[in-house]
Amino acid sequence: MTTTRQRQDQPELAPAPSRWRLEVMDWIAIGLLVGGGIAVATGLLPYADAKATVSRILPLLIFLGSVIILAELAARAELFDVIAVKVTALGRGRNVALFLLCFAFAALNTIFLNLDTTAVLLTPVLLATARRANTAALPLAMTTVWLANTASLLLPVSNLTNLLAADRIDLEPLDFAAKMALPQLGALLSIGLCLWLFYWRTNPPRYDVPAPHRPADPRLFRIAAVCVAGFIICILTGVTIEIASIAGAVVLLAAFLLWRRADLSWSLLPWRLLVFVTGLFLVVDTISRHGLSTVMSALIGTNPDTEGVIRAAGVGAGSANLLNNLPSYVAGESVIPVANHDQLIGLLIGTNVGPLIVPWASLATMIWAERCRAAGLRIQWRPFILASTVAAVLTLVASVGGLLLAH
Repeated sequence: MTTTRQRQDQPELAPAPSRWRLEVMDWIAIGLLVGGGIAVATGLLPYADAKATVSRILPLLIFLGSVIILAELAARAELFDVIAVKVTALGRGRNVALFLLCFAFAALNTIFLNLDTTAVLLTPVLLATARRANTAALPLAMTTVWLANTASLLLPVSNLTNLLAADRIDLEPLDFAAKMALPQLGALLSIGLCLWLFYWRTNPPRYDVPAPHRPADPRLFRIAAVCVAGFIICILTGVTIEIASIAGAVVLLAAFLLWRRADLSWSLLPWRLLVFVTGLFLVVDTISRHGLSTVMSALIGTNPDTEGVIRAAGVGAGSANLLNNLPSYVAGESVIPVANHDQLIGLLIGTNVGPLIVPWASLATMIWAERCRAAGLRIQWRPFILASTVAAVLTLVASVGGLLLAH
């Protein structure tokens, strides 16, 4: 039996908003950039420091711009629709099976690739899955964003902060994985419970299994598949992410120029996200120069035992939601004694699984929000923040508990 019933309180995929209409997140992005500009103009952030910051994040901005263009063009080539049909077919019309498939898909993608790749590539896949299964889009979208953040503990490659921490405490990948196994398990169990209770359990028990999907232009579909697969292979083989994303985007752009030029427009460029990231880093750099390290030192302390681990995790999660997880980790790491390995891991856990609450807390969440917007899924931020607060607290407690249990 199939059903087309949808819950009335869950936003569904709708036509994307007009490119010229500024929404709340757009104004926040512009405000951050203006704030960063004022800091430079007034000398709160010296010009040389601002220039160094922009130079440091330039590869990140190039990656963001090119990888989102790659994902958007792959969606227009119907690559994600084909994958979505295969995912829904595997679930055989059962809501529980679809939940487990999407959960495993997002978790494994985050663990073995990284959280940003999950946000970029898996978000459109799962949104297409919702559309093809004729089921609510929000549960699948939330599965992507929550697992992009909380499944990023196990391996150094899963998250940039993991690489920084593994280098700081001199752990090889397998040793790092052994250290993080119980925290990661705790995080997955708790976030899975939250996803089911908040989003998936209210879905109808059955969904529509669609017929196999045939893309309108097989040439573009095949090239999109090669470009996305090449991007993933490049990441796994150590090619820098900006080179991998540029190569894939350029090849796919050339294919669209040749065969479907009408699908190309300036709206492909994710200006909101680029403005947001630039402004965020300038503002955080300004704050860091004017007392952030002192505050972090006072809050985290230097206790290497249980108290210090818990404080570091809590401060990491809180500051990540106020600022962003990457600068929060860097600021916290700088005040933790080198010998306090567990305290550093506590900070790492806090900055990895804690930044669920607000959209600017992690880059993955910002990318996810941009992908949802492009797909026409309007996120209601108040219920998002409320549910994510509960999920962040439970996941933080479970993962820190796993670390202390393994100690």
